[in-house]
Amino acid sequence: MNCDVRSIVADAIAFRHELHQVPEIAGKEVRTSALIRKRLEAMGLTPVKPLLGTDVVVLIQGGKGPGKNVSLRADMDALAIQEETGLPFASRNPGMMHACGHDGHAAMLMGAAQMLLARRSEFSGSVRLIWQPGEENLCMGKDLVAAGVLENPHADLVTTLHIAPGFPVGTLGFIVGPSEAANLHFTVRIKGRGGHSSRPDRCCDPVLAAASAVMELQNIVSRRVSPFDKAVLSVCTIHSGTLSNVIPDTAEFSGTARALSADVEELFRKAIPEVCASAAACHGCTAETEFFSCYALTVNSEEASEVARKVIEKNFPPEVFLLRKEPSMGADDFGFYTREHSGVYVKLGAGESGGLHTCGFTFPDEAMENGIRFFTEFAIAGLQA
Repeated sequence: MNCDVRSIVADAIAFRHELHQVPEIAGKEVRTSALIRKRLEAMGLTPVKPLLGTDVVVLIQGGKGPGKNVSLRADMDALAIQEETGLPFASRNPGMMHACGHDGHAAMLMGAAQMLLARRSEFSGSVRLIWQPGEENLCMGKDLVAAGVLENPHADLVTTLHIAPGFPVGTLGFIVGPSEAANLHFTVRIKGRGGHSSRPDRCCDPVLAAASAVMELQNIVSRRVSPFDKAVLSVCTIHSGTLSNVIPDTAEFSGTARALSADVEELFRKAIPEVCASAAACHGCTAETEFFSCYALTVNSEEASEVARKVIEKNFPPEVFLLRKEPSMGADDFGFYTREHSGVYVKLGAGESGGLHTCGFTFPDEAMENGIRFFTEFAIAGLQA
């Protein structure tokens, strides 16, 4: 296959535009995965049998015989957000859009597949390309890794790219060590005893208990977490009752707790149920806490980070390399890939393209080439390391 970089980049951009028009939310990426499979098969590649239903995984064998394995991952799900970009290739699915750039991630990995096929005579071993479903909220990276996506052959190195507004367009940045926070989604359900609002003395008010619990939760970070550790706890929803003159029987709220260390993550797991139960009891109520869609801490290994550094310094102008000064409190289920495998999570600059998870976010096409080239060069360098 001819390695015409300009043609490959142009094709990847067109593919991103195609994916952008048909966004599908986590775990339901049926058409998206079908489009990816169709392209791979047209290239002469045969994806393996899906492990979770909508995942797409394919191996590209090097032309120099057996060797290591490098695995490249791209997420591909969208969000339940109504797009307001005005793009000519805007979402055709009402209430859904690629507001986190996963269409770009998926298209860049497809571009890398084309380049790796064209250059397979340069490397031994294999490159595994993973199009992962359900990164948003469902945390399906955990399930995919548990199902063995990084085995047979065992992945020696793993990497991924994520678009990053605020960084200059096309820059490639990472930090050694903790990169993306562990994130615990939680829901707290408070049970009380409802009644008429004129006689609160005959009730156990779950709304008051919930309000108290929300306030007390803020003290976990300020009073239980070391000031030298980073942590964030945010309550983002609260629901209770249907009438303004009736005290309800129950109240429910949910949020996230984020940490950059396993110790603080464990503290959250113990402290959130404890604080909520205590606050509820003060009002004669009970509280049950459920944790779900918990994202692992993403840690960039020294080995994979060094490969990434050398790749960027060798293949790009100096201004492209951006050594991040601090980790992010955002979360990504790529943390499950780096738990037992040497990996690096790399940010791809998006410039002033709007905030992620907003109705006006746009993935800059001009960043695509650097993403495709990074994926390709990291894979080849990793196999030779």
